[in-house]
Amino acid sequence: MKFYWIAIKTIWLKEVQRFTKIWIQTLLPSVVTVSLYFIIFGKLIGERIGNMDGISYINFIVPGLIMNSVITNSYINVCSSFFGAKFQRSIEELLISPIPTYVIVVGYIGGGVFRGISVAILVTSVSRIFVNFQIYSFTIVTSIILMTSILFSLAGLTNAIFAKTFDDISIIPTFILTPLTYFGGVFYSLSLLPKNWQFISKFNPIVYMIDGLRYGFLGIGEISLYRTISILVIFTVLLYLLNWILIKKIQKLRI
Repeated sequence: MKFYWIAIKTIWLKEVQRFTKIWIQTLLPSVVTVSLYFIIFGKLIGERIGNMDGISYINFIVPGLIMNSVITNSYINVCSSFFGAKFQRSIEELLISPIPTYVIVVGYIGGGVFRGISVAILVTSVSRIFVNFQIYSFTIVTSIILMTSILFSLAGLTNAIFAKTFDDISIIPTFILTPLTYFGGVFYSLSLLPKNWQFISKFNPIVYMIDGLRYGFLGIGEISLYRTISILVIFTVLLYLLNWILIKKIQKLRI
C-alpha cells in the first residue's frame, strides 16, 4: 500500500510541477480573462442591468466566472498532460509498471484538481478587487469546486485517451464545454428564459454546478442542492469507471 501511495504522489507531483513551472501560460490567463469580464460585464454592462434575482449583477456573475475557470483548467490540465505522454510514448512505461490502474487515474486527476482549486482561489481573490462579497457557506463552495474539479479532470482524461492528434484535445473544450458553460447560467438567471428553454437547460449538467456554487456564495439557487450533488456524484462515478476500463485496455492507448 505504501508503494502505491508513493506512485500516486510521484504522478501528482509531476503534474503539479508541470503546470506551475509555466504558470504564465496556465494560471495567469484565467486571472486576466476574469478581470476583463468584471470590467466589461460587471462594471460597464452590469450597472445598466441592475439586479439579478435580487442580487447586484456583478455579484451574481462571480460564481459562474469561478466555475468556468475551474472547469476549463481541470479539464485541459489532464487532457493535455496525458495526451502529451501518449504522444511521446512515455505513458507506456507507466502502463507496464506494476501499479494498479486506479493509481494512474488518481495521480493524473490529482494534478487536474490541484490546478482547478488553485485557479479558483486566484479568481476568487481577483473577484474581491472588483466586488465585495461574503461567502454564504464555505463548506458548500469547497465541496462543489472540489467535486467539479474531479469530474472534469476525469472528462479530460477520457478525451486524452480517445484523442489521436493534438487537434482532438481542443475539439471538446471549444465546441462542447464552452457553449455548455455559457448556456449554463453564468451571466443570466434561468428564470429569465422561456419555459421551454428552462426545461432544455435542465439537461445541461453545468447548470447544476454553477447554480450550486452560486448558492454556496450568495445563498440563492434555482435548483435543489441535493440534486446538484447527486448529478456530480453520478457523473464522477461513471467517468471513473469508463477511464478505468479504457486504461485497462492498453492497446487502445497507442496512437
